[in-house]
This record gives sequence, C-alpha cells and structure tokens, in this order.
Amino acid sequence: MGLLARIGLALLAVVAMVATMTGCSSEDGEAAGAGVGECFAALPGTDASTIDCSDQKAVYKVAQSSESETTCATDYTAAERKTGDSTAYLCLVPNFHQDGCYSDTGQTGYQSVDCAAPEASFRVLQRIDGEADELLCGADATGFRVVTDDPKVTFCTGAAKP
Repeated sequence: MGLLARIGLALLAVVAMVATMTGCSSEDGEAAGAGVGECFAALPGTDASTIDCSDQKAVYKVAQSSESETTCATDYTAAERKTGDSTAYLCLVPNFHQDGCYSDTGQTGYQSVDCAAPEASFRVLQRIDGEADELLCGADATGFRVVTDDPKVTFCTGAAKP
C-alpha cells in the first residue's frame, strides 16, 4: 500500500473517530433523548417519553436542553431527564392547547385533563403565539400565563367548567 493510501486511511479513521465522539456527547442533551422542540405529557423523568407536540396531552415543550446543569429563564420550568447513564437538563415551556383543560398539581406540574374532571384547574380560552402580553386576552379571560422568553406565548385562561 502506498504512502498516500495510508495517509488517506489514517485521515478517514480520525474523521470517523471524531464523528463518533461528537455523537456521544452532544451539547443539546440528545444523548438523553431530549432535543429542543420535543414535547412531554408531564414533567420528564426517567421513564418519560416524548410525544407529538400537536397532541392535546403534550403540556411541556423543550426550550433548552444541555448535558450540564443550567439555569433556566424565569418563565421556564427546570427538569432533568435520565436515560441510561445520560442526564439531560431541560428548560421547559408550557405547550397548552386552545380549549384544553389542565390541572396545576404544583410539584408534579401541569397535566391535561377532561374539563369536567374535578381536578381541572383552568381552560385555555386563547393561545397567542409570538406575543407575551396579557392585555391581548379578552374580557372573558379570568387569568393568563405568559412566557416572555423565546418562544413568546400568551395563554388566556378561564374556568375549566363552562
């Protein structure tokens, strides 16, 4: 084998090794299966799996994900997700759906519930993406939740039971 062929093979081996190492230690937490933009039905933990963000049960969306502990913005909810030996440190935003009802369980976070359920805390009357301004809520809204950091969103809320 010629010298050029050996150099080419050595470079190819180095590139393959770097690609493998990069894939195993991604900065965005994907080693623990928690990429930015993915959604969860509850606060993620060891057994939490992602679901489609358009699903009515998807109440949290990943805004930031890191393999090292991070401080989340004020409007975000901090969570950890462990998968095998990997841990992803997540900053989550609400992903409430218009006309959906939710329970606010405090320590265990938000959950999508039937509006007639006794644990239903509020209904989302209007979801306004791209805006963080409670003054956009109509007169029928009795409350609101605003995310001022990206992605900006305003949730105008009311009583769960009509």
